[in-house]
Amino acid sequence: MAAEGDFLLRYRTVSNKLKKRFLRKPNVAEASEQFGQLAKELKQQDCPQYAAFCNLAMARCEQTLFNAPGEALSLTEAARLFMEAERETQQLRSPGFEEHLQAAVNCYSFAVKVYIEVNQPVMAASLCLELGNALKEMNKPSEAAVYFQRAAELQVQVPIECLLSLGCVATCKILTRDFDAALSIFTEMQFLIQERALQVPGTSTPVGSFLDVLARCEISRVLLLMLLQPPPQKLLPEHAQTLEKYDWESDSHCQVNFLQENVFLLLQSVVMACQEKDIDSLKSLQTELWPLLSPEQNQLLHLLVLERVCPSGQGF
Repeated sequence: MAAEGDFLLRYRTVSNKLKKRFLRKPNVAEASEQFGQLAKELKQQDCPQYAAFCNLAMARCEQTLFNAPGEALSLTEAARLFMEAERETQQLRSPGFEEHLQAAVNCYSFAVKVYIEVNQPVMAASLCLELGNALKEMNKPSEAAVYFQRAAELQVQVPIECLLSLGCVATCKILTRDFDAALSIFTEMQFLIQERALQVPGTSTPVGSFLDVLARCEISRVLLLMLLQPPPQKLLPEHAQTLEKYDWESDSHCQVNFLQENVFLLLQSVVMACQEKDIDSLKSLQTELWPLLSPEQNQLLHLLVLERVCPSGQGF
């Protein structure tokens, strides 16, 4: 309580210096510096929420001084401190209304807005990603997806970064069991790679990180299509074309040369096992594919096996 009282007294003292007085202009720069010093002291004393309020006051001062970079930096620091305070509250399992989290989200959003206004979309996107990752860590994938999507929109001029952000959106959709949305996002990512990716000269094969992202999209899309099992009349043309490549009677590995041959053949077998409703083969294929897939893809495969074992959905 003593620390809180001291903080409030010093905060008010600095704030009073900003009040307009007759024939005297307030020294905003000095007030901003003093708020910053108070914020550092409070941060060292493990009082992140109070330090965050001081950074907010700094941001208002920098706004008055028309210093957009300074305003954005102060808002970002306030956001991180509010987020730290929220994590501490959650770790202590203290009752609350997530007020620190809401304050953090607001500060991040204002900082993003400032960076957009000064034409710094890269900085704005990085803050969206930072907030998205923080929300995902707090088991809030639905909220996180919004900021990952915003990051992707801001990174439209940088294809690989845009793809990675969209991949985060897809992950969040999978975590919330919105498999239709995840499938749409992975399909959008594949179209983006076809349009924007660097390619091997004379071919349509992407290079570098684009190839890794394309492989992730292809495997995830096949597994999601098997999990969703859309009826033929509702199967979109792009999804039908994907499944045609895995028809056992067609020699289609040349069309998916970005996958290792053993992965392609195992996926082809998964498609056939699902079509034939061969549960035993599907379980065996799961064992073979397990070391070749990412944790997220293995989770999809696991859900696929459960759905085939318990068609009523009890496996979920």
